Amino acid sequence: QVQVVESGGGSVQVGGSLRLSCVVSGCTYIPIHMSWYRQAPGKEREFVALIFAKGDTTYSDSVKGRFTISQDNAKNTISLQMNSLKPEDTAMYYCKARRFCSWSTPAEDYWGQGTQVTVSS
Repeated sequence: QVQVVESGGGSVQVGGSLRLSCVVSGCTYIPIHMSWYRQAPGKEREFVALIFAKGDTTYSDSVKGRFTISQDNAKNTISLQMNSLKPEDTAMYYCKARRFCSWSTPAEDYWGQGTQVTVSS
């Protein structure tokens, strides 16, 4: 059973920092990429950042230069370092892992339950 678990959310003031983590277990065959999404109340879920297993990264324009995504050598844990936080960064942050779990099954996306980030002025 694949599990994706986020942690590190919380409340912070404008300009502060938080570090989110995401751990994947139960499927370590071939990782493809892992990413962060966020969803604010009343809005659609939006892409934040992605890191490929080989290390390449991409960010949404709204967080570029402020957020940094990284991964461990085993490619089962990623982090999102969030600096210079703004009220508009307030959202539930979700981790997604895309990977092959065996040689005989197609790649699938696995989502976590989310961790709340609140930025107050």
